[in-house]
Amino acid sequence: MLDWLKGKGDPSFWKAYLDSFEKDNLDTPVRYVIFDCERTGLDWKKDSILSLGCIGVTSDHIEIKDFFEVFIENKNEAHQNEAVEKLFKAHSHQTVSESEAMMQFLNHIKNSTLVGHNTNLDIEMINQALKRMNLGKLKNNVLDINVMYQRFKNLPEDQHHTLEELCDLFKIRKSHRHTASNDAYVTALLFLKLKRKLRMV
Repeated sequence: MLDWLKGKGDPSFWKAYLDSFEKDNLDTPVRYVIFDCERTGLDWKKDSILSLGCIGVTSDHIEIKDFFEVFIENKNEAHQNEAVEKLFKAHSHQTVSESEAMMQFLNHIKNSTLVGHNTNLDIEMINQALKRMNLGKLKNNVLDINVMYQRFKNLPEDQHHTLEELCDLFKIRKSHRHTASNDAYVTALLFLKLKRKLRMV
């Protein structure tokens, strides 16, 4: 799959991803992809992504069929920590390589607007994975529900809330299962509430 590393040009999935931004989508509703990552830690230079979960939102509705989830092989023995073991013991899903996961992720998101909670780290870790594949950075617009809540309440930029705190504030029941897909769904519920309160189109 990494033939482009041998000087054969960009891979087709990367070209298709870039081409999606050239299309005229004025007549179609904005597609938001709410995403979440499970990681080995918080250091984007050393840690890696274990799983990615996404769910789509269009026209103020969560699109259950617009769902994506992938589990990634963790080959770094230094990161075989308790969190990693718990994640893979709880899920018997097949894992794929990091490069395969990134290909699937890009094929899914295309030119959509990405939405997450404290997105800077997740975006940086995805960009680092793409860099290891000799590819460029994500081109998607990104919204952060923490920033949206700050705008809604006129809070300072350094005042952050955990996903659990935001769920409590908006009376959203959060699943006890801490997975990327579950967190993405909860984030989608929060996004729709904040989107309405901010009167976003």
